[in-house]
Amino acid sequence: MRAMVLRQPGGLDRLEPAQLPDAGEPGRGEILVRLAASSLNYHDYAVVVGAIKTPDRRIPMSDGAGEVLAVGEGVTEFRAGDRVVSTFFPFWLDGRPDERLLAGVPGDSAEGYARELAVAPATAFTRAPAGYDHREAATLPCAALTAWRALVPNGPLKAGDHVLVQGTGGVSVFALQFAKAMGATVIATSSSDDKLERLRALGADHLVNYKAEPKWGAKARELSNGGVDHVVEIGGAGTLPQSIAAARLGGHISLIGVLAGLAGQVPTALLMQKQVRLEGITVGTRRQQLDMIRAIEATGIRPVIDRSLPLAELADAFRWQETGRHFGKICIDI
Repeated sequence: MRAMVLRQPGGLDRLEPAQLPDAGEPGRGEILVRLAASSLNYHDYAVVVGAIKTPDRRIPMSDGAGEVLAVGEGVTEFRAGDRVVSTFFPFWLDGRPDERLLAGVPGDSAEGYARELAVAPATAFTRAPAGYDHREAATLPCAALTAWRALVPNGPLKAGDHVLVQGTGGVSVFALQFAKAMGATVIATSSSDDKLERLRALGADHLVNYKAEPKWGAKARELSNGGVDHVVEIGGAGTLPQSIAAARLGGHISLIGVLAGLAGQVPTALLMQKQVRLEGITVGTRRQQLDMIRAIEATGIRPVIDRSLPLAELADAFRWQETGRHFGKICIDI
């Protein structure tokens, strides 16, 4: 089967095509999936540039969507022909996180989905949303579920809340879509007026250009009449002070990225004074993914796909991601 593998020590020029043995037949509790699409996440980028170390010739990519070809003994949830989408944590089915359950992340501590065929435990996949094509489904396991968990299970988001989203990457766009579908008011930030207008078209209620408005946290607080209820924080320490400034008393900040840097001064006194709930979010459980898929089907949300490239051009897809000029998700056709 065709695949892309990453040679150590990593780097986009170390991604190379490979012809690997076929995946074989599924064993007990396993399914055989023909992969049709994947999508890029910052986690995948960290893997391929060598920031997250993997064994030599690791198959990258944590997201995968495709069709079940065969099921092993004891599998009742799937049958041949079902359209499925991968889970980021194949063993974290529900409940609280546990180190043993967070193992086996595809493309990181296990082989990923930059390949044509995969045999995996049935828990490594869920059904795809009805009506979704494979590209659309492949956008969900990391970016969409991160946004869903940040706002809904961990929010908990309710109609009338104010939500602040940052930028136009996959997580932020999904967060905007989920928030609007559930009746929230959304404040969106970007450094590009053109991208802000695209966010408006998706339903954003208030737009803030953070280059023109360096104290965008205060602006968001003003727009929300006293502070936002939920912040989907993708910048990390570099933007966290503005997110704290934006939050209402007792507000909620989901820290899900470090795009603005790993280090910075955090106003801890203000964090305590406002009694803000700050929590780190790393994707979510299989149960949460199934809940999200039901919500997607009920609301009609469709992913925003910037572009799709063939598997052989995976390195070029990451180079486009590096520019930061994309809007929504970048997909890979397998």
